[in-house]
Amino acid sequence: MSPAGAQKSSSLTLVLMVASAASGGTLQYGYNLAIMNTPAVFIQAFVNETFLERWDMQLEDYQVTLVWTIIVSIFSLGGFAGALIAGPLTIRFGRKKCLLLNNIFLMTGALLAVTSRAAKSFEMIIIARVLVGINAGVSMNVQPMYFGESAPKHLRGAVSLSSAVFTAFGVVLGQVVGIREILGSEPCWQYLLASNAIPGVIQLLTLPWFPESPRYLLIDRGDKEACINALRRLRGCEVQSSELNEILQEQAATKGMRPRGPWELLTDRSVRWQLITVMVISSAMQLCGNDSIYFYASYVFKEAGVSADKIQYITIGTGTCEFTACILCNLLIERKGRRFMLMGGYILMTIWAVVFTIALSFEHYTSWMPYLSMACIFTYILSFGMGPAGVTGILPTELFDQTARPAAYMIAGSMMWLNLFIMGMIFPFLMSELSEFCFVPFGAICLLSALFVGLFLPETKGKSLSAITSEFHKLNFKGQDEKCLSQTTTQYQLGETRAA
Repeated sequence: MSPAGAQKSSSLTLVLMVASAASGGTLQYGYNLAIMNTPAVFIQAFVNETFLERWDMQLEDYQVTLVWTIIVSIFSLGGFAGALIAGPLTIRFGRKKCLLLNNIFLMTGALLAVTSRAAKSFEMIIIARVLVGINAGVSMNVQPMYFGESAPKHLRGAVSLSSAVFTAFGVVLGQVVGIREILGSEPCWQYLLASNAIPGVIQLLTLPWFPESPRYLLIDRGDKEACINALRRLRGCEVQSSELNEILQEQAATKGMRPRGPWELLTDRSVRWQLITVMVISSAMQLCGNDSIYFYASYVFKEAGVSADKIQYITIGTGTCEFTACILCNLLIERKGRRFMLMGGYILMTIWAVVFTIALSFEHYTSWMPYLSMACIFTYILSFGMGPAGVTGILPTELFDQTARPAAYMIAGSMMWLNLFIMGMIFPFLMSELSEFCFVPFGAICLLSALFVGLFLPETKGKSLSAITSEFHKLNFKGQDEKCLSQTTTQYQLGETRAA
């Protein structure tokens, strides 16, 4: 096979593998964020009817809202649990098998969701959301690892960012499937909640045909022959000695070393600021309120002055915005760098939050203000997709070595899911209590995040791990280095005095 033909075959195999893994992976995260918006009214009515039938009790509006926020937000607690078990699962079963086994949670959740209406049990919906959350939590950690370890070096950045692209695509897909003409109607909402099983079935039918991560096969299992076969299939040609040698060197470097736990990272001063950075950026990704817009899009657009019959179509535009922005981020990140994209994204989000607040304040005085409010929501999501959505997920890979990386992903994932849970619980109450000022807290978080990135995150584009580590060393050992320098200067001066 010619080099051009081999490269084409490699790209095709890799693209198909990415599509197969992501269909039951990060796509599920975006899809399950989006499908809860349209059936909100129907599920709330179902909860009320259930209480009335069981206990002859009519719930107050705030009580219905509370049960609804639990149904929506419990997904995040499931994700938190999934993030915690992802590391042990992937070490035990491997990257590919872990993704396949992860569908057990998804299929069980889908079965509970589709039968909940017949069983007249909103508790089954809550359990289904927990299980689907676990599925998303596992895949959000395992999939980027699988992609990063399977892609050739020159495609690693683009392949890693494809996780964010598929998340955004999942949002768009969920919004389209969720419109009233498809599955978002009153008779069909239970089928909408269970429709996440379809991408899972696609993954179960296609992923077994693709190889396991070559690095996992060699470094974790010590199977050199299986590693070579996997590389040969993924590259579409004979294995290059340089690539195999790189994996062998990595195996030698980590020989005898065990993966580090989260507590070890938390107590290790040499990675303190890397860990703080990952925790702050992962938290900011959720606290900025972007993903909560998908949970409660109807509330947001109603506040912005959009008529109720048009909201379901407008929400599709929000997902399309993030999907487009993630693709643009994929194209720009290697040119502009991580720091620029993150900082730029948060600064733009701060600006749009301010404009949105002004537009909401004057929407009753000027006829075109609702349109400006709607435009602000789109530009807010677009700015999020251009920076935080794509860049945040790659930081643990670039800031930590092989032994610390699983624990770093576990901590980053835990922060992301916990903050998504907090936002999911308080978002509707923020909307009702703060009214036109509902985006002021999000604007403040975006501004603080931009300042943090500007002050503490060095650019990582094109740098080796040792170069990035040396930049963080200045922050991690700032006081200690200054003390050593002071002692050295004092000793030097004393030496001069004695010599005189």
